[in-house]
Amino acid sequence: MPDLMDVTPRSNAAALLFAIPANRWSDEEVAGKSPEDLLLYRSNRLGSDLTVTNFGGGNTSAKLDARDPLTGESVQILWVKGSGGDIGSMKLDGFSTLYQDKLLGLEKLYRGLEHEDEMVGYLPHCTFALNPRAASIDTPLHSYLPFAHVDHVHPDAIIALAASSEGETATKAIWGGAVGWLPWQRPGFDLGLKLRDFVAAHPGLRGVMLAGHGIICWGDTASACYDNTIALITDAANYLNAKLAEGPAFGGEVIAPLPAAGRASAAAKLVPLLRGLMGGRRVGHFADDAETLEFTCSRDFAKLAAVGTSCPDHFLRTKIAPLVLDPARIDDAAYLAERIETYRADYAAYYQRCARPNSPAMRDPNPVVVLVPGIGRMTFAGDKTTARLAGEFYANAINVMRGAEAIGAYVGLDEQEAFDIEYWLLEEAKLQRMPKPKPLAGRIALVTGGAGGIGAATAERLAADDACVLLVDRDADALTTAAHELEGRFGRDRIRSAVCDVTDEAQVAAAFAACAREFGGLDILVANAGIASSAPIEDTTLELWQRNYDVLAQGYFLTARAAFPLMKAQGSGSIVFIGSKNGIAAATNASAYASAKAAALHLARCLALEGAPFGIRVNTVNPDAVIKGSRIWDGDWRRERAGAHGIDSGSELEEHYRNRSMLKRDVLPEDVAEAVYFLSSDMSAKSTGNMINVDAGNAQAFTR
Repeated sequence: MPDLMDVTPRSNAAALLFAIPANRWSDEEVAGKSPEDLLLYRSNRLGSDLTVTNFGGGNTSAKLDARDPLTGESVQILWVKGSGGDIGSMKLDGFSTLYQDKLLGLEKLYRGLEHEDEMVGYLPHCTFALNPRAASIDTPLHSYLPFAHVDHVHPDAIIALAASSEGETATKAIWGGAVGWLPWQRPGFDLGLKLRDFVAAHPGLRGVMLAGHGIICWGDTASACYDNTIALITDAANYLNAKLAEGPAFGGEVIAPLPAAGRASAAAKLVPLLRGLMGGRRVGHFADDAETLEFTCSRDFAKLAAVGTSCPDHFLRTKIAPLVLDPARIDDAAYLAERIETYRADYAAYYQRCARPNSPAMRDPNPVVVLVPGIGRMTFAGDKTTARLAGEFYANAINVMRGAEAIGAYVGLDEQEAFDIEYWLLEEAKLQRMPKPKPLAGRIALVTGGAGGIGAATAERLAADDACVLLVDRDADALTTAAHELEGRFGRDRIRSAVCDVTDEAQVAAAFAACAREFGGLDILVANAGIASSAPIEDTTLELWQRNYDVLAQGYFLTARAAFPLMKAQGSGSIVFIGSKNGIAAATNASAYASAKAAALHLARCLALEGAPFGIRVNTVNPDAVIKGSRIWDGDWRRERAGAHGIDSGSELEEHYRNRSMLKRDVLPEDVAEAVYFLSSDMSAKSTGNMINVDAGNAQAFTR
């Protein structure tokens, strides 16, 4: 990309400032709470404020008295956030509980820094009351301090001090010796001992800055500890903001960001290309927040991006450094391929330089963070939540760089230190304990007619196996309801929606662009949007005929056409058309509907031929009489079909279709969804151009 360091700044706009945390402690809310509940309250208050700590970061503790179930005597128990938890959302079962005297007694077993990791194996032997929550690697930092309540947090303003060449000087200037400073050391037992000894040698401290890491601080009560934590962060933010007010951040802006619409359009094109080059099976997340645009459009961007992140919490999520792309060349496929390959080669070289004899095997060498000046930040991971969090952590890293540069020079971790944390055997063990991904993890689906019975059931089935799903429907109110129901079950990260009439070419293009931008591409298209009509041929108006073909033939064509380039970019994909028994078997008084469905079935066969060279499979599911949950059957179609069969449109209709089937069973939306799932998943990896009938058996509709 162009060398931005030698470009004259085009703007002297003021730098973005650090947010000042609010003190959210309420004496009224904590009245009557137990000591354990006070610890949880304090933890949740700290963790739910992103100016205090990032997701999953930081830990809190309290040393509380309890009755020993073995002796009946009163003992001191360390309650400390357990491994892998999030203090903002955790409950009481998220804390590890350990005998404090046993933790202190571990020191006599410590054999030195080269054997430090073995100390983690002793922590379970200190467990109180059979608590199954695994203890964090930071447990010794809390246990060996003599204070009743301890907080360890990683707010951006604090890490900016901890990661600056002038951080120690600034710490003294801000707190005048009330906050100490310890040089960088990887978290663990040895750091806990050093911290204890440092505090003992410097009585009266309010906290200690841990270089490159964060701050640890304390109080005699839960409220005093909380107040101290908030006050220290506020002091740091105010100090940095005064420095940032003196001039623009990162040397000033040298290029202007694209307008918002241009950034969104560029991301919708770029993210699927990057995903394909990285091998698919991952989800993307795009952001163009003010922090990212300020950083990527600045003079010092290229220099600082190459330094990498500093705080371990950051680069464990983001890798040590991002991939940077030239915005003028993001339409050049060869350039993108070369940049991805270079990044992978550089990562492999980093692994080879730093790997130790017992290091785990090299992990995925693809970038997690991709930065494009003027456009924004793209992040990639095996699921949407992880991709989003990686982006948020890199935004934290940008804030840290801004503050660190305002008082000195930003300092990244030494490469070997960074590697030793990224490939820490304890972290590897944690990764190995994680559950295996579900079959559709990392897959992206778009379901048209997503607010209807079959569409909603299909979206639910795909999401249940961890697919990300974009629901598309023209009924905005019904779509909102369906999307909210799915968000409640699967979380907001994995569910998106877009109002779209599949007969409108522009709306279809916008929906697929949204899918690419929100998730990174497309693996599964379920073309389900439909209507139904019934009339004798002489009563079938041209408008009625055309409406059926607009939705059931043209709509399938437009959505499939929009899906093909996204699927080609990643070399695979599965398209499933929701057909109908009537597309195979003739139906009385339904010539428009049945023939339009037949057109869709043949379109699927044609697309199976066309898509095969690109790994795109196209198959069809043919339901029959899916009445329950169907919006189509709520309208005239029910009355018209009942009339065609000479029966009442009430309960007789369900009985008619059930008895007409060979298996004498109702067909439900969930039954159709199971067939769609099969054709969408790797279970049908060698099937294309096929039809699956879900009709409880109808000889007229046999496909052979």
